[in-house]
Amino acid sequence: MQLDSPPSTISENTTSVSRYFPLLLLLFAGSGCAALIYEVAWYQILQLALGSTAVSLGFLLAAFMGGLCIGSLVLPRLKLRQKHPLRIYAFLEFGIAILGVLVTLAMPLLSRVYFAGAEPGLTDMILRGLVAAIAMLPSTILMGASLPAIVRWIEATPRGVSRWALLYGGNTAGAVFGCLFAGFYLLRLYSMATAAFAAAAINVAVALVSLWMAGRVPASSDSGETAEANVGVTEFESGSRWPIYLSIAISGACALGAEVLWTRLMGMLLLGTVYVFSVILAVFLIGLAIGGGAAAWIIRRVRPALALGWSQILLALAIVWTGVMITQILPFWQDAALTTTNPWQMYLLDFKRCIFAILPPTLLWGASFPLACAAALRSRDEDPGRVAGAVYAANTLGAIVGALAVSLILIPAIGTQQCQRLILVVSALGGMVALIPLFKAGRAKAAIVGLVAAVVLAAVMTPQVPAVPGELIAYGRQMQRNHDQSTILYTAEGRNSSVAISRWNNGTIYVNVNGHVEATTEPFDMKLQRMVGHLPGLIHPNPQSVLGIGFGAGVSAGTFTRYPTIKKITVCEIEPVIPPASTKFFATADYDVYHNPKTHIVYDDARHFLMTTKEKFDIIASDPLDVFVKGTAALYSKEYFEAVKRHLNPGGMFSLYVPLYESDENTVKSELATFFDAFPYGTVWSNTREGQGYDMVFMGQAEPLHINLDEAQARLMRPDYSLVAESLRDIGVDSAFDLFATYSGQKADLGRWTAGAAINRDSNLRLSYLAGWGINSALENTMYREIMNFRQPPVGLFTGSPESLQRLNLAMERLDAGLQ
Repeated sequence: MQLDSPPSTISENTTSVSRYFPLLLLLFAGSGCAALIYEVAWYQILQLALGSTAVSLGFLLAAFMGGLCIGSLVLPRLKLRQKHPLRIYAFLEFGIAILGVLVTLAMPLLSRVYFAGAEPGLTDMILRGLVAAIAMLPSTILMGASLPAIVRWIEATPRGVSRWALLYGGNTAGAVFGCLFAGFYLLRLYSMATAAFAAAAINVAVALVSLWMAGRVPASSDSGETAEANVGVTEFESGSRWPIYLSIAISGACALGAEVLWTRLMGMLLLGTVYVFSVILAVFLIGLAIGGGAAAWIIRRVRPALALGWSQILLALAIVWTGVMITQILPFWQDAALTTTNPWQMYLLDFKRCIFAILPPTLLWGASFPLACAAALRSRDEDPGRVAGAVYAANTLGAIVGALAVSLILIPAIGTQQCQRLILVVSALGGMVALIPLFKAGRAKAAIVGLVAAVVLAAVMTPQVPAVPGELIAYGRQMQRNHDQSTILYTAEGRNSSVAISRWNNGTIYVNVNGHVEATTEPFDMKLQRMVGHLPGLIHPNPQSVLGIGFGAGVSAGTFTRYPTIKKITVCEIEPVIPPASTKFFATADYDVYHNPKTHIVYDDARHFLMTTKEKFDIIASDPLDVFVKGTAALYSKEYFEAVKRHLNPGGMFSLYVPLYESDENTVKSELATFFDAFPYGTVWSNTREGQGYDMVFMGQAEPLHINLDEAQARLMRPDYSLVAESLRDIGVDSAFDLFATYSGQKADLGRWTAGAAINRDSNLRLSYLAGWGINSALENTMYREIMNFRQPPVGLFTGSPESLQRLNLAMERLDAGLQ
């Protein structure tokens, strides 16, 4: 097929643009939709390999945005000016579809290659970046080339740039749909591969329609606009473009930096499920789309450079608005978000909160790109693709710098409040950069006013950005309910998470991470945390090495310091600020495991560490974040459980904390069915709260489990196990029989309850979507009773003398009687 197009007349092209522009707008919206579907799916796939740390996410973002930047710079420099823009655009869309499918299918293989060569330290960090680049750059380069390709069909005039603005807004509006379509439908019900195929189908449809249009419209980019068509604009801007490039780069840096920052804060406020992150991203894109569309109307009525400068200056007001809304207004809103059992209603209310908080500044950032394009024009004879591509590249490059700087450096260094203040000041500086050339040329009195306003607003509004309340870090969406019921003792904002330590009015100490409680000194919580360690620790005849997943309060890991045979305790924790923070207040409860010479802490994503380490362990004890938290479902997949099994020494044991609260039946059944699929000899052990079901411990091993009661009790009575016995007594467990009385079933009996449940696999992470659908449920006791109804006598599981078996039966009966 030929890319060349025959010459056309000016009138033909003018008519074609007016007639076919709505269809072109729809096509470009389709491109945006497909791009966001790919982005959501690829991020999820690559996080399985690279981990969910800020460093890993930074590499993913840099690779994705870097591809867009490269594509927008490279395409205008290719000798394609005489080719039909719509045909070029069509072939780009075909290329994205092909590469999108290939990348999605190849990512699992790429992950295996990565795991085979990954090592701790700088080498691994470089390898993570290389993997992300190999996976995403080819497709994203083509995505970045699509804007400069398509604008070549539209004239390089103020009227033409207003159409560029509409295309930008339409593309972003399509991205909104793609974000929500992927997050609430495709990935909730299907696999990541299915999502990529859906995106590819959209690309192909867009390409086919573009080819059809290319056969019906001329390729000329000259419309022959009259002077009357450019009402309000008598001439193009003059002088260097570099102030415009710098201003739009600063705008991109501030926009993406703020997105990273506000996503973190809103994630705490709304609870960081996969759906909440989709909602936050969608609202951000909605603002960009509306702002871009509004710029289409503004461009021909104002001096673009002046409007660009003022849009950055007014961000000082908008940033303060968002900061106040997130920290002082939204936490105290009265609605049904905490009580409704309808997930659609709950996330609609979350959407409403995000609109009120985030929309105002995103409108201004959305208007900035089209205004910069118009300000960068110097004559109607310029290549539209080169102008738009250069502006887009500057904006995207700034976005990369802003996102990486905020997430990797600024938040852990100066905190979220100071980050917002810095973004406010830098935005004002970006506005001044755009206005200074106008001031020097003496061509706009409003430029003088703008420069003064930038200084005044920055000085006045920066102190108004509020600090993030410790209660928000501690309680998130529960902040209003828990207000004034505790004292915040300590807060810290790390690279990956924010942590708050609180003392409730009854004296209980809580460890809270990202707006949700993770561990407490409540008796029922202490029992569960120690059960995670004591169950495998007491059953294993001679444990020597332990891997703990998640530090939390350190109680589960600290349990292993009581065992005389254990020589090494490795703890994998994603957030470096948590262990020292928890140790300040939990050193007694966790036996100061942080400072124990046996303890070695690895700061990494737990899945990434397990997949890349060569070590094997006698016990792996997992106490991760709740499964509804974005990214945690990767620690509950069948493939992850199989990796755990590979890293167990012969006779090794795996324990896993599983909450029943803030969960529903589909979620718990999926967790249990997936666990039994990987550990067919697994068992379930229960922890109750005031006689009601509350949470559980899953325990698995490669071989059938046989617990000799006499041997376990004898070990517990030995002098060298006195610290173990003391640790158990502290949680109301006076013997091995009391501990093992918490037994609640195995696959032979509970398999009937979980029949037909979704298996959580790496290819779909179904559990992440199930768990986010049932967080307002209050079914913990109902589900526990159902499990107990399916439990059968554990024939062959427990062995020992008749007296020991009788003592176990009596202990189980006493525990069961407490549930009546």
